[in-house]
Amino acid sequence: MSKGNVIVAMSGGIDSATAAALLKAQGYAVTGVSMKIWDGSVAIPRAAKHACYGPEEDEDIADARAAADRIGIPFRVFDLARDYHALVLDFVRSEYRQGRTPNPCVRCNVRMKFGLLQDRARQAGLACDYFATGHYARVAQHPRYKRLLLRQAADLDKDQTYFLYGLSRTQLAQCLFPLGEHTKDQVREMSRRFGLDLAHKRESQNFVAGGYRCLFPGPARPGPILDEAGNELGRHTGIHHYTVGQRRGLGALGPDPHYVVAIEPARNAIVVGHKHALYRSRLEATDVVWHVDTPARPLRVNAKLRSTTTPEPATVHADAPNKATVTFTKTQKAITPGQAVVFYADGYLLGGGTIRRAD
Repeated sequence: MSKGNVIVAMSGGIDSATAAALLKAQGYAVTGVSMKIWDGSVAIPRAAKHACYGPEEDEDIADARAAADRIGIPFRVFDLARDYHALVLDFVRSEYRQGRTPNPCVRCNVRMKFGLLQDRARQAGLACDYFATGHYARVAQHPRYKRLLLRQAADLDKDQTYFLYGLSRTQLAQCLFPLGEHTKDQVREMSRRFGLDLAHKRESQNFVAGGYRCLFPGPARPGPILDEAGNELGRHTGIHHYTVGQRRGLGALGPDPHYVVAIEPARNAIVVGHKHALYRSRLEATDVVWHVDTPARPLRVNAKLRSTTTPEPATVHADAPNKATVTFTKTQKAITPGQAVVFYADGYLLGGGTIRRAD
């Protein structure tokens, strides 16, 4: 007897294909789906690195279809290019122009992959008790909160829960992450056993093939590079080309290294300082999503500022249902507006939000 109907989002890579094969082997009725988001509207330079959004999408979809055939499951493709432009690309452009550095993966997961792709599959008549991906993450009942929460993957080096914090409780209750208990080496070995022949496939580590600057064709609006006292040290090439913590690309501003410490769109200015000026201990977050009840008192957590950093001890104050103030025990380098801050305790993800400012 089938354990239920599962739709698996397949990207053409080894992780999602192995996830689909594992679920079928475990007794689920599996259907693979891919979303088509590339439409050629962004100019991508030749020899660009493989990315989630780019001209190699047809190859990725073909690989996903071949994997589905090898596993022996149905496969469908849904054209979501127009939605991707509106919900991800336009959002990313807007954030950069406002001096923030967005995280497109967080946005895509919530609005596209776990949102529209699943919705379109259901509308097309695909049976769906569960929705699965190849993310390295787990869903588990928390012993104290008595509800399902995201839990970090067994392989912490591959853990991807940071990118999934924005999922709603409803979405989370329907999620399966079959790779969450496995290491990458184990997944490679399983893929060979399943005969998927995808171990050679490059992983997409980039958002847009050719880099995010491809999203900004045409001349940029130059402006001043200022020190923290307001003195002009140079000129920048457009604020969307910079991010907090950046050192390269500033030109010669003096004998000592300079870093971007703030971006001020109202003045069209980049503010730079020495390395010590990058460190902050407090941030304000908006669009906060809680997977537990909004805490009525300050909550001790480990807060993660980037997908590649280690969570650091902090205290979270829930200022409103969707706002929070996070105070770190130790100062943190280059807290970047637009990026995500995600809250963990004992390996469980309690919530997260978007950094709006740091001080």
